[in-house]
Amino acid sequence: MRQNKYPGKFIVFEGLDGSGSSTQAEKLVAWLKSQKIKAALAKEPTNNIVGGLIRGQLTHDWKSSQECLQLLFAADRAHHLEKEIIPLLQSGVWVICDRYLFSTVAFGSLEIPEKDWLLSLNERFIMPDLTIILKVSPENCIKRMEDSRFSIELFETRDKLSRVWRAYQWLNEKFFDYSVVIDGQQNIAEVAKKVETVVTDKILKYYKPKK
Repeated sequence: MRQNKYPGKFIVFEGLDGSGSSTQAEKLVAWLKSQKIKAALAKEPTNNIVGGLIRGQLTHDWKSSQECLQLLFAADRAHHLEKEIIPLLQSGVWVICDRYLFSTVAFGSLEIPEKDWLLSLNERFIMPDLTIILKVSPENCIKRMEDSRFSIELFETRDKLSRVWRAYQWLNEKFFDYSVVIDGQQNIAEVAKKVETVVTDKILKYYKPKK
């Protein structure tokens, strides 16, 4: 993958479904703005046409092969980068994204064990400056989802989530220069404070915005 050489920083939240990635991404955007840093929230799959096809398969509205699904993830990401993420980074805005590369590889590896092939679909995309993986047990993730959702999506069972977490660990070890695991089982405010500390230590204290 390519390094981010744009003025803005690119930070991604990853984790099992129910880990709190959406909430923590929103909290980080708000905190960065309080630090006078321009920041924008992004999410994958996107809400564009390709993202809609992905969501339809995840919720069983239609079905394709797993290879087709992974190609859709790559197409959605290519469009997302071209039309939203890179223009923001070019203008100096920090982009905080809820899910990106690690999610598609971790969840995709449930049906496609060739992780290197899954990674190869993303080799021309930019690598986040920092990927934050929220560690929450599969049991707690399922409980959170059952409390907040009417249905459980395609990947969301205890055994599958355990396997997905092992894939996240593999990715964290492979890309250790760009990723960090944070305990996500505490309350929202405590997790957010940990995130702020990590972002400060790894990026913010070295950041010199271009004038």
